[in-house]
Amino acid sequence: MDFSPQARILSLGDTFYDRVAPADFPQAILRFRNDRAAAEVGLEGLSDAEWIDRFARFRPFEGSLPQPLALRYHGHQFRHYNPDIGDGRGFTFAQMRDADGRLMDFGTKGSGQTPWSRFGDGRLTLKGGVREVLATEMLEALGVNTSRSFSLIETGESLHRGDEASPTRSSVLVRLSHGHIRIGSFQRLATLQDDAGLEALTRYALAELYGEEPGADPAIQLYARVVDRTARLAASYMVAGFVHGVLNSDNINVTGESFDYGPWRWTPYWDGTFTAAYFDQNGLYAFGRQAQAIHWDVAQLAIALSRIAEVDALAAQLDRFPAIYEAALVAGLLRRLGVEPQGEAEDVALADTMVRALQQCTVTIDRFFFDWRGGTRRNALPAYDHPVFQPFVEAIAGYQPAATTDHPYWSDAEPCSMHIEEVEAIWAPIAERDDWSAFTDKVAAIRRMGAALA
Repeated sequence: MDFSPQARILSLGDTFYDRVAPADFPQAILRFRNDRAAAEVGLEGLSDAEWIDRFARFRPFEGSLPQPLALRYHGHQFRHYNPDIGDGRGFTFAQMRDADGRLMDFGTKGSGQTPWSRFGDGRLTLKGGVREVLATEMLEALGVNTSRSFSLIETGESLHRGDEASPTRSSVLVRLSHGHIRIGSFQRLATLQDDAGLEALTRYALAELYGEEPGADPAIQLYARVVDRTARLAASYMVAGFVHGVLNSDNINVTGESFDYGPWRWTPYWDGTFTAAYFDQNGLYAFGRQAQAIHWDVAQLAIALSRIAEVDALAAQLDRFPAIYEAALVAGLLRRLGVEPQGEAEDVALADTMVRALQQCTVTIDRFFFDWRGGTRRNALPAYDHPVFQPFVEAIAGYQPAATTDHPYWSDAEPCSMHIEEVEAIWAPIAERDDWSAFTDKVAAIRRMGAALA
């Protein structure tokens, strides 16, 4: 397809963002370019030099945004309201249509300081960029609605961080995302008592991100969509075994697309207490509490929208969240197993026996779904003979495969996974001798798994 530049966000006006300039980096070394994603927006033909010009020097695309925009928002961070945030080390660089006609953004991370940087340097460590590429590639392969890591360029600066060996290398990341409008974007407007702004942002989100004509009650119309999408997102995290780590309301996109990865982890086992962030000492965003956390964030959106919509109508939509989540969780578990649904009661019972068995933490999540793909046991792992697995073994016997296991991936000795020790093993040769082979091989392995799952 041809590149289709857009600038729809400018219709919101200057009160929604600040016009900013990108940092002037001393170097620009291309480390990752997502040609698969580039093909979906008509940019796969860029040379490496042209790629660097766009995604390290940020030369504007004609017909899109003439200058980068740092978006303004507020948000609850670990349940504490913070009005002093916004895009502090990133900006929206361009908008375009993808092959499906959706309005997409190029958003950055590590592109320099903005009015919202506070005391930060506006930069991103190279390790942080590598981690985000790995996270988004793995999530995409596992069927999670996620932003895509589009570009990673090393920028030649030395950074000092408290959570990494310092000085460390720097980078700038570009993500391809279906919008960057957050729950916190609406919270800011409500706090400022800007009802006209709330109306405008609601209509923008409906028309530009959901492709819907605003109806008689746009706020309820939008809220219903957000409840549905975010409940499904929460379920998909569980099916993938993923822990986002920082599910603050400014990190929840109203399109239900997962984005902005910091201290993420994949939990090896179905352990509800597993946390991703070392600073989440109370386990607020632990693996088993992610649905609750997102539900709480979505409730904050209802509070913001209550300035322009009836509270009872918002509450009725919010009440739908648990049922949507549970149904999506069951469907997602069956889909990852690769079996045909049988009926609501049977499927719920199968999912229940599956989760109960996995909660014993005798088999990793990746290993389990790898071994039982298509509903047939393909590994003689002794753990499956334990009595705790017997209800699952009996329940799965009546299910038919929905997917084949013909792909060579299913004959591998081990499943593809993304646990923290693997991430560190990928980073070590980059840090020690600038060896990117493990990173390149892992991206290829993840995409191979994604093809097998598809």
